[in-house]
Formats: sequence, C-alpha cells, structure tokens
Amino acid sequence: MSTLKRWFQRIPAFQVGRNNDRLRHDFVRDALSRLPAGTRLLDAGAGERRFQPYCGHLQYVSQDFGQYDGVGDRSGLQTGAWDQSGIDLLCDITSIPQPDSSFGAILCTEVLEHIPAPLEALAEFARLLAPGGTLILTAPFVSFTHFAPYHFHTGFSRYFYHAHLPPLGFEIGQLVQLGNFFDLLAQELWRLREAGPRFAARRLRLHEQAGLLLLLGALARFSRRDRGSQELACYGIGVSAVKRASREAASESS
Repeated sequence: MSTLKRWFQRIPAFQVGRNNDRLRHDFVRDALSRLPAGTRLLDAGAGERRFQPYCGHLQYVSQDFGQYDGVGDRSGLQTGAWDQSGIDLLCDITSIPQPDSSFGAILCTEVLEHIPAPLEALAEFARLLAPGGTLILTAPFVSFTHFAPYHFHTGFSRYFYHAHLPPLGFEIGQLVQLGNFFDLLAQELWRLREAGPRFAARRLRLHEQAGLLLLLGALARFSRRDRGSQELACYGIGVSAVKRASREAASESS
C-alpha cells in the first residue's frame, strides 16, 4: 500500500462506516475468550469456520448445511468462493444429530438471517445446551440481500432477543448494539462504488465522488458525537446468554 493511500485512509471520511466487521469480530473473540477451557462448543452455521482460531482452549465442533457454494443464484452480494470442506456436522441447523445438553457453549454468528425458521434454530440451541451453558449470537440489524437464495430475513432488533430468548430458558447477560445509525448509513453509501456500475451501468463522476466524501465526512463527525443513535439503527447486535437450569426456566415461564 502506498504512503499516499495510507494517508488518505486516516481521514475520517475514509474510515466511517467501515468498522462493522471489526466490531463484530471483537465481540465474538472476547466472548469466546471468556469460556472455560475444555468447554465443548458448537459453531452453528460455521461456514468457513472463521472463529475456530479463537477456540484453541475449547472442544470445537462445527456445523453447517453445506449447500452454499459462493455463487448462489448470483443475486445480491455473493462471496465468489466458499470452502466448507472441514465441517464436522453437515445437517439442518434446526435438527442437529447430537444428544440433549451435549454442549457447554454454542456460537451462531451472522446466520439467523439465512434460516427460514430462526425460532426453530434457537429452540434447537436450547435443547443442545447444558444448563449453565453459554449462547453467543450475532446478526445484522439491517441486511441487504446476500448469500441468496439463502437469505430470508433483513435483520433483527434487540426486541427479537428479549422476546424470544427468555421463554426458551435463556437469561441474557450481554446485549451490545454494534455501531450506530451514522456508521450504518456511511456503510451503505460506500456501496455506491459497486452498486452504480452493477445496477445502473454508471460510475460516480468526479464531482459526485467529491460530494460523497463531503457527506461521509459529515457522517464521521456525527458518529464521533453520537448520543445513542443505535436506538434508531446500528450495524447489528451481539448477544451472550446463559441457559438457566430447567427448574429456573420452568418457574420463569409459569
């Protein structure tokens, strides 16, 4: 990378809206680091097993349905390549062939939007987790079409988790809204560089690029001064929840 390019990337307008992946990555890494050594962990919807390197202290088991190939139906955003050759359990996420209470932790990151029936998946996680086990979830708040045709939901708010996790016997310990409204808006503005040529056969002209940078600079300033705009929108949400003992869960639901 040239010195000039590195200098430009330090300008706030070039940084805003580009930390979605880092924020999510840091949340998952930290949540995994807090799991006790030797815990048997299921990485549900593991895909290319991105977080396996942070599971060296755990008994790592990966699961995926194994049907996405990187190209999908060529609609929306696709990865181009997708390697699932190392998956341990190839099966539907709502019916995983493992005994009840056989895992001490379950990780499911950026998967719920790709499941036709996400509540059935959460119920399966409740079955598979031992009492006291930890469920780590991330999902987008807003989701453009990606991995199509396996894209069924456009995002999940914090109210989704508050409504559905406790009845399944989970106690939410941590719920983090990643990014804020200004970050999210900037992220989608950056997509103009790819969306324009692809969907309008037109690239941004020089004066339009300058206008875009001015707008991104404004969003960077708003983001630095943010006072709770994640209540309106954010990149996504990270959740860490604990499965209560069955007696506690029963008394909570009664």
